[in-house]
Amino acid sequence: VCSVAWSHRGKELAVGSCSGQVEIYDTQTCKKLRTLSGHTARVGCLAWNSTLLSSGSRDRTICNRDLRAKENYVTQLNSHKQEVCGLRWSYDEMQLASGGNDNRLFIWGAGSSQPLLRFSDHEAAVKAIAWSPHQRGLLASGGGTADRCIRFWNTLTNNAVNCVDTGSQVCNIAWSKNVNELVSTHGYSQHQIVVWKYPSLSRLATLTAHTLRVLYLAVSPSGENIVTGAGDETLRFWSVFPGPKNHSTNVDSGGALSHRAMLIR
Repeated sequence: VCSVAWSHRGKELAVGSCSGQVEIYDTQTCKKLRTLSGHTARVGCLAWNSTLLSSGSRDRTICNRDLRAKENYVTQLNSHKQEVCGLRWSYDEMQLASGGNDNRLFIWGAGSSQPLLRFSDHEAAVKAIAWSPHQRGLLASGGGTADRCIRFWNTLTNNAVNCVDTGSQVCNIAWSKNVNELVSTHGYSQHQIVVWKYPSLSRLATLTAHTLRVLYLAVSPSGENIVTGAGDETLRFWSVFPGPKNHSTNVDSGGALSHRAMLIR
């Protein structure tokens, strides 16, 4: 298993494999619905919108798949020169962002076969990609060890908006859905987790409990808590964002999450 991603409905789970296949499971019945081909190498990233599942592979291609169609994929995108390691659909489902080991960030239209925009400012692989839920067309992307930067783009005007040097490899980025803030996780050399205020890009918190690369990040449905996984073989749970309507639900004064929330806020 190289990648997993939930559908928007939360019923289907897509699983990318080392062989290049993508399997779709019904998690309510625990049955496999389909096995989709189209790649010749591992599938390292997956991204859903309401009708399509996109998969990115080490074979340098992206397959857009409509599960209502009998074909394995409806379009295949071929512009990256090395492995595709990041994929995200915009919230309005009009644009797909892809990052590659070729240090490139591409923006694709919903029905396009060639990139609408090509960004080459990063100096290392682009794995971390996240669309803002607060501003249409605002995209954040993070570069690897030789780059260390989070860059912000307006994909509606084709402009670079801002850039911050984080000091470490950028592994993941996620926006808060409740406030205009984002969190990033990092690898070599500091292995930190950073909470940023946008657009000032001031650091609200720097968390340093992990001792190796923080490779994985997931945000809770409420948008308040995150879980991080690292090469140190630990999962750590953090309360980093305010809850809906700026109301935090962490009331357990003796819990680790509440303590962490106090340190951040």
